[in-house]
Amino acid sequence: MLYEQIQSNKRRTIVLLVGFLILVGVVGAAVGYLLLDSLETGVIGALLIGAVYTVIMISNSTNVVMAMNHGQEITQADQAPELWHTVEDMAMVAQLPMPRVFIIQDDSPNAFATGNSPKNAAVAATTGLLSVMDRNELEGVIGHEMSHVRNYDIRISTIALALAAAITLLTNLGSHWWIFGSGGRSRDNRDNNNGGGNGLQVLLLVFSILVMVLAPLVAGMIQMAISRNREYLADAGSVELTRNPQELISALRKLGAAKPMQDVDSSSAALYISNPLKNKKHLFDTHPPIEERIARLEKM
Repeated sequence: MLYEQIQSNKRRTIVLLVGFLILVGVVGAAVGYLLLDSLETGVIGALLIGAVYTVIMISNSTNVVMAMNHGQEITQADQAPELWHTVEDMAMVAQLPMPRVFIIQDDSPNAFATGNSPKNAAVAATTGLLSVMDRNELEGVIGHEMSHVRNYDIRISTIALALAAAITLLTNLGSHWWIFGSGGRSRDNRDNNNGGGNGLQVLLLVFSILVMVLAPLVAGMIQMAISRNREYLADAGSVELTRNPQELISALRKLGAAKPMQDVDSSSAALYISNPLKNKKHLFDTHPPIEERIARLEKM
């Protein structure tokens, strides 16, 4: 059951990332048609922009994310013995290098991992997490985060964030240029010269406008689906490391009853083990419901 769930979640993530890349290409085609009357140029340009965004964000992810969330690094065990030794133990079980360890001053229990590879990973826990979790529950949480590191989930989340940012840039560029810039006027001139444009041109124009409107919405849906999918996978990975699903089940129950964090960066919400904003359920939730996660763990 455990390994079947892991493989199923990995396959779904691959499908979602491929879908994200296709969406970037579609948006590029629409922008290229509106601005340059060239679908091919738009696709190539969009993929290049997506690649540049991805490289920039991956290369700076750890320090940027920790600064955004006010993480304070600890560099030796005596600064936070239980957290340090738990991270050390889980890294050893997962056969990973010891990650950097950070503490966030917040009474709400939560944790996350970041970094673009296991070699430069970092794990952060709130002071609230350390105060309410016993050692077994803390192991379940840190096992979850080390699974994110081992599975390269943080890199996947960073890529998804970069592609979403690229789509936002492209749609804004296309919409503003076509409406306010020379793109709209030149297209009007071409259509007038062609007697109002032929059927294909009309279809392409409608397609491009629809893409400008719907692409950010679809990008958000894919990004959140990737985040939710990786949470299930990390839960399963924690059980694989600790050999005891009850550790994480007990921890998740406490996380589900926690209050929202006081000072959290909203763009980092998807990284946390539990939604730090505690929003009501909606289409763009970054995390699956705690009850659903517990139900899956109880079947293992």
